[in-house]
Amino acid sequence: MADLGVILGDLDAETRTIDDVVADLPAADWARATPAAGWTVAHQIAHLAWTDRKALIAAAHPENWPAEVEELLKAGETYVDDGAAAGAERPPREVLEDWRAGRSALAEALAAVPAGQKVPWYGPPMSAASMATARLMETWAHGQDVFDALGLVREPTARLWHIARFGTRTRDFAYKVHSLAPPAEEFRVELGAPDGTTWTFGPEDAEQKLTGSALDFCLVVTQRRHPADTDLVAHGAGVEEWLTIAQAFAGPPGEGRKPGQFA
Repeated sequence: MADLGVILGDLDAETRTIDDVVADLPAADWARATPAAGWTVAHQIAHLAWTDRKALIAAAHPENWPAEVEELLKAGETYVDDGAAAGAERPPREVLEDWRAGRSALAEALAAVPAGQKVPWYGPPMSAASMATARLMETWAHGQDVFDALGLVREPTARLWHIARFGTRTRDFAYKVHSLAPPAEEFRVELGAPDGTTWTFGPEDAEQKLTGSALDFCLVVTQRRHPADTDLVAHGAGVEEWLTIAQAFAGPPGEGRKPGQFA
């Protein structure tokens, strides 16, 4: 069973890593374009703050969640972009303080979710541990956009394990959002961890397998790198197809990144 306390601790560490990068940035750098089309650094941080606020409603006030879903249905495909754009119009210091307050409140709310209780979300309801993992995944992914925009290299850490595990567990979801039938058989995933060890997921005797670095796998399942720009190797046609649609985040299929964009 996933340890919620450990995940929340790693989520806090991940947010602090990004916070340290943007805290003292001049306004010109907050306005810098990121690899996500139309999104600046300000959009990325505003989006994290916006999503934390939504997650806080789901965790602390689930009775209000149906109203959030209604908002989504009314806004349609621009719902997420509109939230990021509205936040990005505010002064950077306000955006940063909003993010700090929201993520702190969310951590407290998730820690208080009774054992066994599910938290509603835009996709299937999740446990508090899964919600915390999803927030870690998205924080890391949008943080990558910030690092890329600023030309910085982020050192991989053991926190990637949560994202790698989440990436394997959302395999079938990726097929479903593309209106495809998930493969009946499980895949084996063997990843080189930052400390030199190997993380494994799936049955050892699986007919199809994926190998490569944990960092590149996490970049692909969060659609921050095209598989062609990574060291991932697909052993089987099914795994090769999965890499082209892998998506660990909720919502419609993302555009991802182009091959050669980060070669």
